[in-house]
Amino acid sequence: MVRQQRCHRRYSARFQRVTSLRGNPYHARMKPVLQCLAAIATMVCLGSSGIAVAAVFNVTEPWLKPVGAGGSTEAYMQLASSDGTTIVAARSPVAAAMTLVTAKERRTAPFALALPAGAAVSLTAGGTRLALVKVVHPLKLGDRVPITLVLRNADGSTQEIEVDAEVRRHSPSSDHGVGRHH
Repeated sequence: MVRQQRCHRRYSARFQRVTSLRGNPYHARMKPVLQCLAAIATMVCLGSSGIAVAAVFNVTEPWLKPVGAGGSTEAYMQLASSDGTTIVAARSPVAAAMTLVTAKERRTAPFALALPAGAAVSLTAGGTRLALVKVVHPLKLGDRVPITLVLRNADGSTQEIEVDAEVRRHSPSSDHGVGRHH
């Protein structure tokens, strides 16, 4: 019995050490990059084997700020595509309209946000982002908001990507200390 407890304690201590590495700020920052690289590596391997492969579109850390009914808020996320694509529209059932906001302008659909092949594009506060205009009901912390991104691929075809964004005060990366200066 005593031997089992020691063994269990040793295992638990090892397990805690391993899981604590996952909260590492470096890991949180690198996660979207690693996901994109894994998707590209898979595409290269499968493509070179002669197997037809569909493009991979990756959305990480989608979130938006709380807002009252009738107000506007902005959606932030990180996007990556294995093939070049363009976001031409976005919509959400909780908003009357969605616009693309850049440092210089605010555009309603159809707009064009290019996503180069293999590169990550961040929608951030102060940079390029999506705005939900005239929200139909209050969005409180922890609420989940569906957003549909409409993509136009290089061949002219369109595709819709469903995104489930969380209402938060800050980026999920901030939970792990990424971007915080002490």
